[in-house]
Amino acid sequence: MSNIDQAGTFTLGDRTVRRLGYGAMQLAGRGVFGPPKDHAAALAVLREAVASGVNHIDTSDFYGPHITNQLIREALAPYPEDLVIVTKVSARRGEDGSWIPALSPEELTQAVHDNLRNLGLDVLEVVNFRSMHNVHHPAEGSIEAQVTALADLQRQGLVRHIGLSNVTAAQIAEGRRICQIVCVQNHYNLAHRDDEALVDALAREGIAYVPYFPLGGFTPLQSSTLSAVAARLGATPMQVALAWLLHRSPNILLIPGTSSVAHLRENLAAAECRLPDEAIKELDAVAAGAAST
Repeated sequence: MSNIDQAGTFTLGDRTVRRLGYGAMQLAGRGVFGPPKDHAAALAVLREAVASGVNHIDTSDFYGPHITNQLIREALAPYPEDLVIVTKVSARRGEDGSWIPALSPEELTQAVHDNLRNLGLDVLEVVNFRSMHNVHHPAEGSIEAQVTALADLQRQGLVRHIGLSNVTAAQIAEGRRICQIVCVQNHYNLAHRDDEALVDALAREGIAYVPYFPLGGFTPLQSSTLSAVAARLGATPMQVALAWLLHRSPNILLIPGTSSVAHLRENLAAAECRLPDEAIKELDAVAAGAAST
């Protein structure tokens, strides 16, 4: 079993979490819709994660919908005192599995209550608002109304901390004028680095950056350089990709997802992967190569 303490810790809100966490999205059925193929295996992954030291789990009630949060509650409640569950709002699911924006104050309030009910909590530790100006990547547009609605729920005691997802630097600044923003969750990995400057800017402010699709998401990272470095180090390419993110900046918190205990253990072992300077230089060049292809 890996020792994820070697990945270090960072502050998320007023809690300290280990930098290697777990993303629960893949626990739902195909297309993040419906129940898992293997219910017992889904519970086993969650329990193994916590037993291995993970104390940061990322989820949403629109995964399933409701399924993933219900699995988390079944597997882990009553929750360990140090466990930080982070959820997100801004969408609902159609009967066909479609993703439908749900951005009104009433819909955001309902989403918070749905998360509370299905997780079995009285208060949500962190709620990320995911901007929907463009579903696939950050796009400019005001998020004032939505962040204000979450800040109102925060004042009511239903939400402790607020984060943002799929957002631009301007939207983060807009959100911070309304309330404290404790984390940003955007698409970022070894090959996709649009947020290079943003990662560093948030680090200077002590704000956590949580890359989604750290291993490429539905299209896993593929790079001859990554494979070559991994072979030299006796690691898997995905372990090296995670290790690179841990090295990239101390405010990066990782939430790689999986529905397999074996894959979970492989991901967590990335905490023990040490990258020599030469390997880091090679990996740093991967994004330039991806951009030119």
